[in-house]
Amino acid sequence: MILDRYFARRFALSFLLIGAVFLSLIMLIDLIEQLRRFEGFDLRLGQLIRLMLLNTPGAVNEILPLLMILSTVVLFVGLARSSELVVTRATGRSGIRALLAPLLVALVIGVLAVSTLNPIVAATSNRYEALSESFRSGGVSAVSLSGEGLWLRQGGEAGQSVIHATGYDGDEAAITLLGVTILTYAPEGGPVRRITAKSARLDDDAWVLSGVKVWPLVPGINPEATAATHDTLRLPTTLTEERIRDSLGRSTGISIYDLPDTIRQLRQAGFSTTHHEVWLQAELARPLFLISMVLIGAAFTMRHTRFGGTGVAVLMSVMLGFALYFVRNFAQILGENGQIPVAFAAWAPPIAAILLGMGLLLHAEDG
Repeated sequence: MILDRYFARRFALSFLLIGAVFLSLIMLIDLIEQLRRFEGFDLRLGQLIRLMLLNTPGAVNEILPLLMILSTVVLFVGLARSSELVVTRATGRSGIRALLAPLLVALVIGVLAVSTLNPIVAATSNRYEALSESFRSGGVSAVSLSGEGLWLRQGGEAGQSVIHATGYDGDEAAITLLGVTILTYAPEGGPVRRITAKSARLDDDAWVLSGVKVWPLVPGINPEATAATHDTLRLPTTLTEERIRDSLGRSTGISIYDLPDTIRQLRQAGFSTTHHEVWLQAELARPLFLISMVLIGAAFTMRHTRFGGTGVAVLMSVMLGFALYFVRNFAQILGENGQIPVAFAAWAPPIAAILLGMGLLLHAEDG
């Protein structure tokens, strides 16, 4: 038990040290990226730092597998150089048994990543999108799906507009909304116009509405008496096709605690939920994938340094970790496209990686 606590403490310290180094690099690189992204806008350094801090949790969440495998490499290379692994084996404890404590720490980190870091990433990414859009256009644009349909909010110098659509068609060359209702607000915040349309097609920087009826919402005037109909009408927008498609397919802005309800609501509204289902299952399988990274890192570094080739072993473990990460992402893409089952896309890669790591360890330990 004392030895397990020692290995667990060494692994946790390695993880924290490497995490601090990568966190510093991520923050520096992201600050430079924010400077480049908002080069033409008059933003203060404090605003750029705020954007950088909001973007950091998502970046850390993405590199957790890399941190895990590097922490394992640092731990076991250090133990091998100090001959502590040799002493551990001399006491009758196998190398695989010595892995139990790091694996438990990896499991705890994985559970915390799912239960705590995931909601933090969802909140900060949503706030980052809102702030960046506000800095770019002077207003906040938002896209969300719910059981009531598709909701969009766009802003600009002329004021805010809230768009609701009962249907969505994104398979054509341009995004088309069906059953559209739009409320436009003045810059001061009061509603000024209500618009209904059979359809709305996104065309560059404007919505092209078809089958339109417009009610002016002016105090002292009967809206129905002054309503006007149009065959087509163009409504300027700050939203882009890429922004809408990314938002509709993006699950990082939804907390794992809210994903089941979101999936149920989208299914009731008739929207596809495959992307969100794959994301939910992949997040639940994340602790297993982090465990597999520990196994892969240990399989190449749990040997004494006198045998040589430590640098090559470290490089191979990192490259294999990247390959497994690529396979995991590729399987998720196949699952989102409906080419493989959702459960298989999310759970097969981490389970296969664990079996591969165990096989390499058994071969290294027992030959």
